[in-house]
Amino acid sequence: MANRQPIEVKNLDIYGNPALEWSSVLERLERASGLDQPTFVGTVSPGGRAHIVPVGPTWYDGNMYFTSGAGTLKSRNLARNPSCTIAGRVQGMDLVLEGTAAIVTDDETLEALAAQYREKGWPAQVEAGAITAPYSAQSAGPPPWNLYRLDCQTAHAVTVEEPYCATLWRF
Repeated sequence: MANRQPIEVKNLDIYGNPALEWSSVLERLERASGLDQPTFVGTVSPGGRAHIVPVGPTWYDGNMYFTSGAGTLKSRNLARNPSCTIAGRVQGMDLVLEGTAAIVTDDETLEALAAQYREKGWPAQVEAGAITAPYSAQSAGPPPWNLYRLDCQTAHAVTVEEPYCATLWRF
């Protein structure tokens, strides 16, 4: 996502402020290595009902990642329909990323993300193509946890500090 440039930028600001530059969002995500807590992932049930739960996402190599146990409702929803959203705040802006989530199984990415989670204080390890640790959030279910990467197709940001603006990007 970091190397992808938006194919459409839409200024949603109703007060005449300019659209936010996508590069400023990327800079904030890189600097913070993700979204601040609390952050939520939204999935869709087979009947079309929305399901939203807190997650501990992290930003790595231009993509947003999160973990979830295979038996959780969010993981079961993603197995049937990979469409999802991740919503949270990053350094003065509310950000919603929309796209599809896919399980990551390559050891290089898993090891890199486990290391990043350890730097943030969660003792994550890689085992059999998934993430394990002595504990995780209640909403993650029991280990092992799948690592998901969001393929972002749309992003929305509303700043909560100057420069005030609201912007939508399509990729």
